[in-house]
Amino acid sequence: MNEYYAARKTMTDCQIRPSGVTDLTIIDAMQEIPRENFVADLQKPLAYIDEDLPLKFATNSTGRFLIEPATFARLIQLAEIQPGSIVLDIGCATGYSTAVLSRLCSSVVALEEDVTLAKLASDNLAELEIDNAVIVTGPLSKGYSKEGPFDAIIIAGGVEKIDDELLNQLKNGGKLVTVLSANKPGRAVRYLRDNDNFTMISYFDSSVSSLPGFEKSKEFVF
Repeated sequence: MNEYYAARKTMTDCQIRPSGVTDLTIIDAMQEIPRENFVADLQKPLAYIDEDLPLKFATNSTGRFLIEPATFARLIQLAEIQPGSIVLDIGCATGYSTAVLSRLCSSVVALEEDVTLAKLASDNLAELEIDNAVIVTGPLSKGYSKEGPFDAIIIAGGVEKIDDELLNQLKNGGKLVTVLSANKPGRAVRYLRDNDNFTMISYFDSSVSSLPGFEKSKEFVF
């Protein structure tokens, strides 16, 4: 048995289930995917802590992270992903979120703007023989319209704003989930598309690290 199996079981039993996650497909996926594979060797003992884990690989000066497990699980539960869904995973970093999502849906397009992380993500997915996900590169805030529209868009990090360009990559009935962090604490939210209308519902407080590219423009002050 893998030496981290017990840590994964503790994560699902003591972090994921108590947070209100009842979708067994999510719990099973997070029990199955080896989170320790997606961090640097020195960080493996910390892979299952219940907080954001800064990554040591990123070349982006803003820093990158794996979002805390319970918040990630709650976000993807809000997305109501179905077996036939096509999902856009924005800010996939080293690919952990992509690996979990691949167990829940038909296919995942994973967007990463840090080329070092994108290469690591591709290698990590290949090592786990995940063949229903692809890593693409580009600015996170722009999404990836050429592979859309999507049934669900996951942004596993804090953002200050979501542009229409990204919301319009949802299918009718599609959902985008993230943490709006313009104010403190941040709030986990879900956007639902109904034709050309988008409804946002706020769900729970969450203080998570921010992703680059989603900052509000600074207002000019005389």
